[in-house]
Amino acid sequence: MKLYNTLTNRKEEFVPIKEGEVKMYVCGPTVYNFIHLGNARPFTVFDVLRRYFIYKGNKVTYVQNFTDVDDKIINRSREEGISPKEVADKYIKEYVTDAHGLGITDADVHPRVSETIPEIIEFISGLIEKGHAYLSSDGSVYYRVNSFPGYGKLSHQSIDDLMSGARVEVNETKEDPLDFALWKAKKEGEPYWESPWGDGRPGWHIECSAMSKKFLGETIDIHGGGKDLVFPHHENEIAQSEALSGKTFAHYWLHNGYINVDNVKMSKSLGNFFTIRDISEKFDLEVVRLFILSVQYRSPINFSDESLRQQQAALERLYNVKNNLEYLLKGERSADEPTEGEKAWLSELEEKLRNFEDAMEDDINTAGALGEMFEMARIINSNASESSTEKCLREAMRIFMIPAQILGILNKKEDELLDEDIARLIEERTEARKNRDFARSDEIRDLLKSKGITLEDTREGVKWRRN
Repeated sequence: MKLYNTLTNRKEEFVPIKEGEVKMYVCGPTVYNFIHLGNARPFTVFDVLRRYFIYKGNKVTYVQNFTDVDDKIINRSREEGISPKEVADKYIKEYVTDAHGLGITDADVHPRVSETIPEIIEFISGLIEKGHAYLSSDGSVYYRVNSFPGYGKLSHQSIDDLMSGARVEVNETKEDPLDFALWKAKKEGEPYWESPWGDGRPGWHIECSAMSKKFLGETIDIHGGGKDLVFPHHENEIAQSEALSGKTFAHYWLHNGYINVDNVKMSKSLGNFFTIRDISEKFDLEVVRLFILSVQYRSPINFSDESLRQQQAALERLYNVKNNLEYLLKGERSADEPTEGEKAWLSELEEKLRNFEDAMEDDINTAGALGEMFEMARIINSNASESSTEKCLREAMRIFMIPAQILGILNKKEDELLDEDIARLIEERTEARKNRDFARSDEIRDLLKSKGITLEDTREGVKWRRN
């Protein structure tokens, strides 16, 4: 398998530290709001990579953190009138809802910063002892960037380049403008913890280094995230981790490309910003997953309603193949071995499966992999029929569902409600409420709930989402 390593700027053969085992760390969300489309892309892509490694027989240890100590969380707590912990708890729960809607499997460990404070303090103490960090006059601790000769190797910039191009915070307590905070001194009204340097809280970059070390050790196979994290976040993680351990932090650094909205880069400042919850009001999240996987992960991807409608139609074509095979298998079938003709088209499916694997092994080319899955669909549609033997149909289903399971699609049961069925039931419930037929209204609500649909009565009308 070849993966594009940001550290070397080239595709490299993936060789795990220990054969048959893969250690992966992916930066998770800062939990102060619903996750947006930009968050969803790395979470989906690395979920697929993990699934593929498992399919190939590897033991994968996958860690994705929750940043629950951050300025944005503190600001949101003031806006909502609740504690920072309540903000974090609320949006971690919302993350789980959206992630499951996208078909993202839970990580093996989802550590929180607030639960890793002792390890963070120990990490910072080690950096101070080795001369890589220092205590400033205001009680904060900073990383001494000039103490680490390799600084800039991930973003492929020298310290001089970074100094001239970076927006660095003017701070008289720092030795150098590029030095970054490991520990922030306590401020009034903010959460804090005790430390050898006084009360305060961790800086952003130290959190992931400490959590990765705690759960995966000093050296890991793969560190992933969005392209926007290359500098400064991942650059600073390398500096901290390698300065402390003296070892390579991660062998492979994988970064996904940006998301554009109608050909303009998505950003809050431009107002072309969509949360997954927003999108789920118009499209099933399985469609969003297919949209994300329809483009190779390092390339930019263009979001629009039209692109989602195209993927919705594509997903329906794949479901039709699965549902048709299930329908045929319900009937009376010949128990004979597959005929020579059936063996021939099953062999074609096997060839497409090998092509699918080749695409996945070429730097997680999910676009090419999906192309092979649609070729499988074409072959099945052309050959599966009422006269097919049971063994042939079962083998066709087995082969077809391998890429589906790796890509994390086609999970819905045949009897699961379609969007139009939900809309019809909501309309019927609304009419029942108008007629004060609360028994029928409650009956419909409970039916939808049993199918994994949650209703929310708002001023704008009834909204629904899949759990």
